[in-house]
Amino acid sequence: MKLLNTINSPDDLKKINRSSLPELSKEIRKFIIDSVSKTGGHLASSLGVVDLTIALHYIFKTPEDIIIWDVGHQCYTHKILTGRRENFATLRQYGGISGFPRREESVYDAFDTGHSGTSISIALAYAKARDKTGGGNSVIAVIGDGSMTSGLALEGLNNAGTLNSDIIVVLNDNKMSISPNVGAISAHLNKIITGQLYNRMKGDVEYLLKTIPAIGGQMAKFAHRVEEAVKGLFVPGRFFEDLGFKYVGPIDGHNINHLLDTFESVKRLKGPILVHVVTTKGKGYKPAEDEADSFHGVSQFDVTTGSFKKKKSPPSYTEIFSKTLVSLAESDDKIVAITAAMADGTGLDRFEERFKDRFYDVGIAEQHAVTFAAGLAVKGFKPVVAIYSTFLQRAYDQILHDVCLTNLPVTFAIDRAGIVGEDGATHQGLFDLSYLRSLPNMVLMAPKDENELQYILKTAIEYNGPAAVRYPRGSGEGVKLEKDFNAIEIGRGEIIRNGGDIVILAIGNTVYPSLEAASLLMNSGIDAAVVNMRFVKPIDRDIIIAFAKKSRIIVTVEENVLQGGFGSAVLEALEEEGLTNINVKRIGIPDSFIGHGAPAILREKYKLTPDGIAATILEFLSVVRGFSLAFPTPNKSEKT
Repeated sequence: MKLLNTINSPDDLKKINRSSLPELSKEIRKFIIDSVSKTGGHLASSLGVVDLTIALHYIFKTPEDIIIWDVGHQCYTHKILTGRRENFATLRQYGGISGFPRREESVYDAFDTGHSGTSISIALAYAKARDKTGGGNSVIAVIGDGSMTSGLALEGLNNAGTLNSDIIVVLNDNKMSISPNVGAISAHLNKIITGQLYNRMKGDVEYLLKTIPAIGGQMAKFAHRVEEAVKGLFVPGRFFEDLGFKYVGPIDGHNINHLLDTFESVKRLKGPILVHVVTTKGKGYKPAEDEADSFHGVSQFDVTTGSFKKKKSPPSYTEIFSKTLVSLAESDDKIVAITAAMADGTGLDRFEERFKDRFYDVGIAEQHAVTFAAGLAVKGFKPVVAIYSTFLQRAYDQILHDVCLTNLPVTFAIDRAGIVGEDGATHQGLFDLSYLRSLPNMVLMAPKDENELQYILKTAIEYNGPAAVRYPRGSGEGVKLEKDFNAIEIGRGEIIRNGGDIVILAIGNTVYPSLEAASLLMNSGIDAAVVNMRFVKPIDRDIIIAFAKKSRIIVTVEENVLQGGFGSAVLEALEEEGLTNINVKRIGIPDSFIGHGAPAILREKYKLTPDGIAATILEFLSVVRGFSLAFPTPNKSEKT
């Protein structure tokens, strides 16, 4: 690491001779592989842009020149080159550096990102702000080919081409293959079309043509079409040119000399520029190159073998969802599955293998996924839309307008609901109960364990209207999976522990911690009932009313923000039923964004562990009953 250890800022990078940059790339790749093997993170995408990132920081003067990283999961080299190398071991760890760009972390992180498709809109805004204040800095958006499929990215491109500000969009294309001869021709053409002489002559010729009376304008257009036809023999840039961008590429994203020459020329050009860079995901680490999807987001792994270090654990909720959906689809040919570029992550890859003609991956286009599902539902199909909680937020209007308003039977399988962990604030699935509960016609449910997920998924698919099933990331509870399962009654909860002093109403993955909390409360003489509510909407009013009249003390527990969530639904039910003088305590996530850290650490922080729930209840009872209560906390060695 003789080169890397000398770099603490982009200014240090510029002191390195160009001929040594390929060696620096190797050092950075090794550093990232070694680090991420210990912390986990986004590996394949980060390895793919090492050379590109070096070239950008070498040519441009950051942070005056601004780089916006789309999604931001590929920013590891950027972080290493901008003064965070020594802290890189804390990547995605609680209290450590984020796995995504964060403005509060560094002046080199121009915008907080985490969702796809945002970079062009942000970069365009920065460019217009620069224009209005008389600045002369460059603004660069780096966006992947997957993100370019999102509607927001296309909206940004369209607007940028119209406004004609100086902006550089770098399209990081890791899907396209590039043959050596095309790369060489493209590099040669790019030297010509980005040259100052060429562009000055081109401008002069266009001006002269347009001055010819009557036919000048048409001749200028014809000349432009001839230029595009010649370029079209070698490069696929016509689409971007039609949007108002000058297209440059494709460039070999691992040839640093080509990248440096291109960016040196491009930064002098005026107007919107799109630089098409072709890269390889996982570059420099064969296991990641061979299985880029598997090495997209990784847990700890063995660098030598590429094998993941997995603890023996029960099957994940995602696995059970996947198997259950395939099983249900075996006997119902109307079931179709839709995802937004997350077939592996949502477990729909298994469905795709079995029912290829009933599977649709629409790309990073959550809005389209939902409206597409609505259309299929109108024609008698039973669409299941599997999307992470944090990404489903992007399709809120489509859920409301295209599904709920027309009361269509679309099932939303909401993976990664609740605390997700190391990816941080942009990925925590803590809002879905709130943003879906307010929609008329929506049925909203969450299973207490992986076995109940089977029942609830069947219930949702058979329901003749919009239904959402939310479940957490990671392993299930390890319960026995029943082979025969049926739909359950809509809106009916399950009393799983009786008690006379208080009732704990829990939803989803908070049910088992609430059960353990009830056992702890017995040490203080508190006899707590526990209810697995199953449904947030419609909520089981019979259970709520019965326990409200019995104990007059209700505690709700949810892994969702408290504002508008499950606890709020309970309060609304009490008010609508005219039940007063009921003491209610809601346990959940406060009105704030939750940063990155291991889920276990975050659940402890927000009192969602058995100890935390029990302690919160005792504190609440101390206020309600007017005297102090406490329970003996078992030693760590005594906990199971």
